[in-house]
Amino acid sequence: MTSMLERAAQLTRYLAYSVAALAVSTTGALAAQPEPWQLGFQKFVTPVGQQLNELHNWLLILIFAIAIFVLVLLAYVCVKFKASNNPTPSKTTHNTLIEVLWTAIPVLILVVVAIPSFKLLYYQDRAVDPDMTVKVIANQWYWRYEYPDQELGFDSVMVPDDEIGEGQIRTLSVDNNMVVPVGAKVQVLVTAEDVMHSFFVPSFGVQVYGTPGRVNETWVEITEPGVYYGQCNQICGLNHAYIPIVVEAMSKDDYAAWLKEAKEEHAMNDAPATKVASALTK
Repeated sequence: MTSMLERAAQLTRYLAYSVAALAVSTTGALAAQPEPWQLGFQKFVTPVGQQLNELHNWLLILIFAIAIFVLVLLAYVCVKFKASNNPTPSKTTHNTLIEVLWTAIPVLILVVVAIPSFKLLYYQDRAVDPDMTVKVIANQWYWRYEYPDQELGFDSVMVPDDEIGEGQIRTLSVDNNMVVPVGAKVQVLVTAEDVMHSFFVPSFGVQVYGTPGRVNETWVEITEPGVYYGQCNQICGLNHAYIPIVVEAMSKDDYAAWLKEAKEEHAMNDAPATKVASALTK
């Protein structure tokens, strides 16, 4: 009896934590990081992320519809053709119409799914008329962010456990955030110095591999100010778990003030030969 009461109390606590976490995630300004007992995606704050969420929700409905149809069909077959209802089973081995249908219908479903999928893939592939460029260079085990248009660059390293300050998050906070202005279309060029890495920020709906000797491209246009967290999700060696990504989106005025200070602190002596937004818009 005592054991049952303890289990009931534990279940009640878990339920309370779940409801509280769900309330926080739905009423907070944004979900820039994973939350305890979180359901669903983090809140998307880019056009790409919002379209990913719409496609995901539509596919979820389609998958449920298919699953329910198959379940109903199986139940019908079980009842229709059970031994008591069908004492003399048919020995039919082929049915041309059914075989055509169970081949053609899945093909049509895949075509219907492929059309919006390819549209979204092309939409997120390249920035059209970007306002600025950030080059992301992955290393074992830190990130380097370069702003070729502004001729500045800096490393971003995870804050060690013994140096975590107020408001910082263990294994997610870094010493230097990647900073961009809200509403700007940012071309993101991703590469790596040593092994394969992955630039992954859930709230942006962005995941791009960084490969040595190759530059991959994506873009973001953040709609809400805030601090957004991500991590490398490509196993990249011993300290793979300690290479977080922090992107801070500021208002244009705050970004201009940050940029003025960053140019003094992180100025690059020689601007790299990189295809940047300023060159694309000329």
